[in-house]
Amino acid sequence: MKIAVVGTGYVGLVTGTCFAETGNQVICVDIDENKIGRLNKGEIPIYEPGLDVLFDRNVAEGRLKFTTNLAEGIKEAQIIFLALPTPPGEDGSADLKYILKVADDLGPLLERYAVIVDKSTVPVGTAEKVRAAIAKSAKVEFDVVSNPEFLREGVAVEDFMKPDRVVVGTNSSKAQKTMEKLYAPLVRQGNPVIFMDERSAEMTKYAANSFLAMKITFMNEIANLCERVGANVDDIRRGIGTDSRIGKRFLFAGIGYGGSCFPKDVQALAKTSRDYDYDFRILNSVMAVNEDQKKRLMPLVQDYFEGELKDKTIAVWGLAFKPYTDDIREAPALENIKALLSAGAKVTVYDPEAMDNVKRILGDQVTFCHTPYAALDDADALMIFTEWPQFRTPDFEKMDKLMKNKVVFDGRNLYELDVMREMGYTYYSIGREAVLSLDSEQLVVSN
Repeated sequence: MKIAVVGTGYVGLVTGTCFAETGNQVICVDIDENKIGRLNKGEIPIYEPGLDVLFDRNVAEGRLKFTTNLAEGIKEAQIIFLALPTPPGEDGSADLKYILKVADDLGPLLERYAVIVDKSTVPVGTAEKVRAAIAKSAKVEFDVVSNPEFLREGVAVEDFMKPDRVVVGTNSSKAQKTMEKLYAPLVRQGNPVIFMDERSAEMTKYAANSFLAMKITFMNEIANLCERVGANVDDIRRGIGTDSRIGKRFLFAGIGYGGSCFPKDVQALAKTSRDYDYDFRILNSVMAVNEDQKKRLMPLVQDYFEGELKDKTIAVWGLAFKPYTDDIREAPALENIKALLSAGAKVTVYDPEAMDNVKRILGDQVTFCHTPYAALDDADALMIFTEWPQFRTPDFEKMDKLMKNKVVFDGRNLYELDVMREMGYTYYSIGREAVLSLDSEQLVVSN
């Protein structure tokens, strides 16, 4: 099939590349001339494991192309995906100006029937707005479909090529047949393509992400209670995660969720609720708890240094909101680093992928290091914000030689308490007892 993807951000580039991998002819369109220039040179502007292999293969075989010319990009397209940003406004609403601008532009450019697909995460009723915008100047038949993405950063290629399910919102039998044909190669193992009306499809994306955000937040609340009652959140996670009604995923306690999806989608669903005069109390609590959770480690750091952080050197491992991505949107690390700097601390940081993105925000306010151990040199303490695999089994003896103090504040519960106790570290984590080492004498207390 011939496909156009308008927007070459995270969703658009993964979508276009993966559809090319299934044999389609794909043209990706973007107004950013610099980005399109880089893509035409074979440079991928985002980090996503496995994307480079598919990208290189499909560009080389002529199935994946890039242009800044919308008319050229959609000229022969049977399906046109809109994968455009929907940034949150101050009130949490999703800004549709980019989508509706392209919809306005599409109307006079359509020369034959096409299915216009909302791939972006959009509020309920957006398909109707897109349809109206195109219809103002369209001279040919078209359909508008809602097809929300459910990609997890870090495993987006696998998610796309082997989806748990595909959700398609349409009331058009013609559009349904087109979408069935498009997705057939990706659901050969029997995973469903679920058809519904457009509004239900739009709501499904928000409902899914908000439920997962709620699940994470619930476990963080349990973790905070565990610290008071002397329980271990890891044991509780295993105890409830084996219940088939609950499941094992999204039960790890930590310092809150971040990224581009969960914060934005929870806010947008809460805004939709307000627009329809419904008090969505659970979502309001999820947002409040998550903001507090991001700051969970700072009081522990301040208490350890008796409120005096001026000229202390704090090493930070992990800047991205999760591993296997360079995405720092809503990342807990940024908020904590800014708090450390405000308190007068010196900050050294390491992340395998996200440092360039942080440099654009913080500049020379922090010291960027080429290895995790370089960040520890002469550090008074270590804070961990991202669960990158290379942080899970470090050389603790090497760390000891580099650091002034054997102190770790772990926002992702990477280490076993017994290991840290045996190695003589003072170790704070989330929802577990703190291990305190005083003059080589280990003492266990609750946080």
